[in-house]
Amino acid sequence: MSHRPPSHFPGRRSVLRGSLAASAAIALPTALGSAPAFALSGRPKAGWGVQAGDVTADSGLVWVRSDRPARMIVETSATESFHHSRRWQGPLLGADTDFTGSTRLRGLPAGEQIHYRVLLADPDDPRRTGEPVTGTFRTTPAGRRRSVRFLWSGDLAGQGWGINPDIGGYRIYDAMARLDPDFFLCSGDNIYADGPIAATATLPDGSTWRNITTEEKSKVAESLAEFRGNFRYNLLDENLKRFNAQVPSIIQWDDHEVRNNWYPGEVIAASDTRYTEKSVDVLAARARRAFSEYFPLSTLRPGDKDGRVYRVVRHGPLLDVFVLDMRTYRNANSPDTQTTDPQGILGAEQLEWLKRELSRSRAVWKVIASDMPLGLVVPDTTEGKPNIEAVAQGDPGAPLGRELQIAELLRFVKHRRITGTVWLTADVHHTSAQHYQPSRAAFTDFEPFWEFVSGPLNAGAFPASALDGTFGPERVFVKAPTASNVSPAGGYQFFGEVDIDGDSGELTVRLREQDGTVLFTQVLQPGRVGQ
Repeated sequence: MSHRPPSHFPGRRSVLRGSLAASAAIALPTALGSAPAFALSGRPKAGWGVQAGDVTADSGLVWVRSDRPARMIVETSATESFHHSRRWQGPLLGADTDFTGSTRLRGLPAGEQIHYRVLLADPDDPRRTGEPVTGTFRTTPAGRRRSVRFLWSGDLAGQGWGINPDIGGYRIYDAMARLDPDFFLCSGDNIYADGPIAATATLPDGSTWRNITTEEKSKVAESLAEFRGNFRYNLLDENLKRFNAQVPSIIQWDDHEVRNNWYPGEVIAASDTRYTEKSVDVLAARARRAFSEYFPLSTLRPGDKDGRVYRVVRHGPLLDVFVLDMRTYRNANSPDTQTTDPQGILGAEQLEWLKRELSRSRAVWKVIASDMPLGLVVPDTTEGKPNIEAVAQGDPGAPLGRELQIAELLRFVKHRRITGTVWLTADVHHTSAQHYQPSRAAFTDFEPFWEFVSGPLNAGAFPASALDGTFGPERVFVKAPTASNVSPAGGYQFFGEVDIDGDSGELTVRLREQDGTVLFTQVLQPGRVGQ
């Protein structure tokens, strides 16, 4: 029997309905002094909504963006009424962070629905505040018997397919919200900094796709302002803003936050006239800054040069989520056939961190959130060479190149008898389920495991990738178009769902279409090293 939150908790959607209009009459915090109950013109506005991220049993990060300098203030409550609330003084939001900021909420009760509202106060006159913006999230449970549900996907506004008002914008977020998940794992490509958005595009049937457009999305992103504008673009979608206010996130990044298939040290070819800045390291630093400003991440804050994207987010006794960064520490893309490769796709330090944290984890399930697939061949033809972008290079024999690092990790999991590992990813713009089995593999020193692929959220869909036999994958399910770059109007937009039952500990994966239709289901049993 599943233990979802008790029915007396207010529903998240009821919290959000009419929140802006209703919140205008909410009394302001007494610490701000007496002030009119209704926001007036000239006061700070939070038109980009709110987000919560990296929620734990007793903490969470709340994000907001102001339209001008403002002091961020957060109030939390166990109810929508905010009759008994707790107040948090947040940062001063200014131009140095593009008027964004996050406030860490500590000392929260475990396993409870937390209602929050964000107020933006004039820094020169704290009595002048804008309308509160409300959101909600559930803290992670302290006990095992509370079931866990989360969703994952990736790839938003790719290949020129942006926010189309004719089809209702990013509709997939409404389908995901209806499942009321505990959190959403975004597996990368949150933006397409290298993908301009034009006003229209012609579809195969001759009809016209229309996009909302902005100046920053009219060209590839190079300046910090342009990267920031890419993140703001997605927040023009009302579906996404509603979802953000209802569902906390765990965010990772991949290549399109910077540039297609990028790697450290890359220099853009002179023939690519879209870019005047040719150093990918320079572009990546600007993208990382904007990324840290527009998402609430526990390990990466604006201006923090030592922060990192990879981290473990613990979700009670049932689940630890290991968020990887396969982009920042990788070696250069190449044919990937070298016989030694200590750097690989994770870098030596991240690999040791992952092994250490996996061995320390006492969670029933250990989800490895990978921004790229393991056994699917993802080529990189940006330099006109037969290079490899992900891990697998198409040679079904013994591990080579980046496969060596993955083989080391899989061997470690087997010999340390680490139970409950599941791999989730996106990136390839179709959905599939792969089972990896040593009896089918060239490298056999590992236990069987599953890898599930989902996405895109709103981007071009592509045919299924080829499989590499080194780790013995079998594609148990796949749904993908036969043509390349099928628009969201043509379907093939996907997300995945994971349910962990609080009584049995069973983990159920469902691969879903844009409207929520279930395409494939797989049930996994707890306490096993491999299955």
